[in-house]
Amino acid sequence: METPSPLEQLRRRLALAVGENAVFDGWTRQAVDTAAEQLGVDPVQARLAMPKSQAEMIDTYIQEVDRALEAYFTPERLAKLKIREKIRALVWRRLEIMGPAREAVRRGLAILAMPQNVPLALRMSWRTSDLMWRLAGDTSTDFNHYTKRMTLGAVYCSTLLSWLNDQSEGWMETGSFLDRRIDDVMKFEKFKADWRGSSEHLSLSRFLGRLRYPPR
Repeated sequence: METPSPLEQLRRRLALAVGENAVFDGWTRQAVDTAAEQLGVDPVQARLAMPKSQAEMIDTYIQEVDRALEAYFTPERLAKLKIREKIRALVWRRLEIMGPAREAVRRGLAILAMPQNVPLALRMSWRTSDLMWRLAGDTSTDFNHYTKRMTLGAVYCSTLLSWLNDQSEGWMETGSFLDRRIDDVMKFEKFKADWRGSSEHLSLSRFLGRLRYPPR
């Protein structure tokens, strides 16, 4: 793995703190300056390290949330869990990581919903879903690769919206919502298992495979 540049290392160090300060300052340079002060970083260097646009600043924060998720879920931590338990643990831990920045995440979603930012938002959603499935041990490259990520992306996004509005103790309402959504995913996975082997499945898998690995 390539060693990050000093500027990239600084960006990663700042990212979560910027998100937490965006609760009060929005996704602005002020949030960057405050994070730099908290971490004892030269504010000029901090401004150079962090992106200027709000959408890219949010993306930098989300990338660091993903890194924190990956660092937490070592293979040993997930080894004894069933797939349903893995997915729930991954989604829930991600919410916990973002907990201190919950209001900033709410603002971030509004920014990412702007037409010019939608392509970036979709890439971010796919990247996060892909990471969670890979951490859960998924190695599929066929039709399953795409459907798993699309369904988990939908589950995560709907759970995120529930979480943003959850005032219950310990986010109990979000936990129940997440459990119901994962039940839906498990039913869908069963449906796919029953469907495999059909000519429609084979044809679509072949087509998606060509998109992922185009002929040379």
